[in-house]
Amino acid sequence: MCINIWKHFKKFTEKRGGNVVDLGIGIIIGSAFTAIVQSFVKDILTPPLGLVLHGTNLENYFIVIRPGRNESAVYATPEEAQADGAVTENVGSFLNTVINFFMVCFALFWIFYSFNIIHENFESSKKKDETDPCPWCQELVPKDAVKCKYCTSIINEKIPPQYKRDGTGTLIDLDQ
Repeated sequence: MCINIWKHFKKFTEKRGGNVVDLGIGIIIGSAFTAIVQSFVKDILTPPLGLVLHGTNLENYFIVIRPGRNESAVYATPEEAQADGAVTENVGSFLNTVINFFMVCFALFWIFYSFNIIHENFESSKKKDETDPCPWCQELVPKDAVKCKYCTSIINEKIPPQYKRDGTGTLIDLDQ
């Protein structure tokens, strides 16, 4: 049974090996990228934001819902409050996570936007090499096209010998 499963797994990786490897690489790069963005948000972006909004680090912004064992205690961090048994809403931690999410989305947007621009420029330069303007309507058509797909005029001289073109682009049958 174990050998049979191994054969199926081997067949699966042989068939989809490139996709599995690509997926694995994408996940590894994505987790590394997420770690970079999380560090940027936590260590660079939110400390000044916390100073402006709360006067301390944003992660230390919390609301005590129910005091702990020492009801008159003043807590500096959510961890201190929770160690005393207090129930807290960690607003700063939540805001940090929301900012982190939007930063990842923003960075991914710019990565894919840049990739799409590069891809479009490559495709348009490739299309220009493979197309010529139609002599009648000036739309771009493939170089080896016989007929324009926009105005339906004959644009290439690959015309059967029994036909000839008159001055308007219309074919005349010489056999008639």
